[in-house]
Amino acid sequence: MTFRFLTAGESHGQALTAIVEGVPAGLALTAEQIASDLRRRQCGYGRGGRQNIEEDRAEILSGVRHGLTLGSPIALLLRNRDWENWRESTMSVEAPPQPVDKLTHLRPGHADLAGAMKYAQDDLRNILERASARETAARVAVGAVARRLLEEIGVRIYSHTVAIGTVESSVGGDIDWQAVEASPVRCADADAAARMIAAIDAAKRDGDTLGGVTEVVATGLPIGLGSHVHWDRRLDGLLAQAVMSVQSVKGVDIGDGFATARRRGSEAQDVILPESEWQGRPWRRASNYAGGIEGGMTNGESIVLRAAVKPISTLAKPLSSADLATGARVEAHYERSDVCVVPAAGVIAEAMVAIVLAAAALDKFGGDHIDETLRNHRAYLETVGRHHG
Repeated sequence: MTFRFLTAGESHGQALTAIVEGVPAGLALTAEQIASDLRRRQCGYGRGGRQNIEEDRAEILSGVRHGLTLGSPIALLLRNRDWENWRESTMSVEAPPQPVDKLTHLRPGHADLAGAMKYAQDDLRNILERASARETAARVAVGAVARRLLEEIGVRIYSHTVAIGTVESSVGGDIDWQAVEASPVRCADADAAARMIAAIDAAKRDGDTLGGVTEVVATGLPIGLGSHVHWDRRLDGLLAQAVMSVQSVKGVDIGDGFATARRRGSEAQDVILPESEWQGRPWRRASNYAGGIEGGMTNGESIVLRAAVKPISTLAKPLSSADLATGARVEAHYERSDVCVVPAAGVIAEAMVAIVLAAAALDKFGGDHIDETLRNHRAYLETVGRHHG
């Protein structure tokens, strides 16, 4: 059983779509469960006007009957409400009766120039519509399906904002996830959150944008998801690739990552505790510097992953650039955009982590029906618990 997905759609097109394959039959799934994560993606201080237009909700078109998955591909549809403002000309599927002005002012930091060269386009609209982070709404919908599957085996996935610009959260150890969800910037440190908001306001006044760092935590994972035997089966590599694929993410840190690189080996390993200190879960560690992954496999500790999110490249005070058609100096194109997407990026990163972990869980436990998957999961946990002494 292989969990995989495809998305399609443009930022201002009629809709975003997704096909999800590999979900076992018998899994309880509703549109409202998916909508919950889509609402979280739309929130966050620093988002732009688009979020006031859209009310993202995924329609389940196939693969589910009477609230239960069928084992067949699941088709999801997310309509773009803003399409009504673009359908007659700019984003018309058929050739419009009147010529549409071509967009040629290149935006530094975007896919514009490389995409125009690669696909031989003279209108940047043909690149930016698909390159837009609007596509992540479809990924979050797919991630919600993956999350439902993982919940059945006790896995929970969270995220919180670690930094926005130069403002850093001081929260460590146990995170109050309710406080995170209640925060406008999804930060559990109230003092840091207030300073993050002030920094976003200052950037907005200057016609500028801010990036930052978000952290994803996945709990309840069994030992042994992923594999050490091939490079493309190592779970840390799969997670890094998935999160790096999110628009504006420029770095991924698993566990202490770069901080560990500055330590001695004796200070960088997670000591394995004796059975007398397991506290109900086998093979516990004294620390989690590795972020829950060793040798490309889960080691039973929580996965901890951080993503570095660059500032949004579309600036209200545009940078100097060049015109695609003439090569002349121009100001970069500006189109309605966000000031800061770090809070939303956490939700998107959660989705990508859920997708990778769901695929890894199904690779390990299989099952065409969720009951079979759960039986295999329980049997494996019993084996892991007995495998000592």
